[in-house]
Amino acid sequence: MVRALGDPDGANLDRIQVIKGWLDADGKLHERIYDVAVSGDRKIGADGRCREPVGNTVDVANASYTNTIGNATLGGYWKDPDFDPAQKAFYYVRVIEIPPPRWTAYDAKFFNIDMPEGTAMTVTDRAYTSPIWYSPN
Repeated sequence: MVRALGDPDGANLDRIQVIKGWLDADGKLHERIYDVAVSGDRKIGADGRCREPVGNTVDVANASYTNTIGNATLGGYWKDPDFDPAQKAFYYVRVIEIPPPRWTAYDAKFFNIDMPEGTAMTVTDRAYTSPIWYSPN
């Protein structure tokens, strides 16, 4: 069971993900991302991923955004579909917010300047949990 509550003064939540890592027989590290909960009416596919983006409400010129997309809270249940009791693994949860303006957008507005072409004007903030380590013995 996974549940996340957004910051009341921050951006709404886009999705909750579980990241699984494991070593194969050759000692090579692998990671796989599973979406556990997504905001809005989006769906998680059979591969464990939601391919539809949450959207973006950022008004770069005014360095503002609205919480009209995403959710204040998200939660769900997840079970590892590829669990192998003989394989070491680690798991952690990542929570992703909807995009708010990046500091560059605030600076551009405040100083009334144009940022160089290619400058990121939005950001995707994330929160991470501590990992859970699974060992067969």
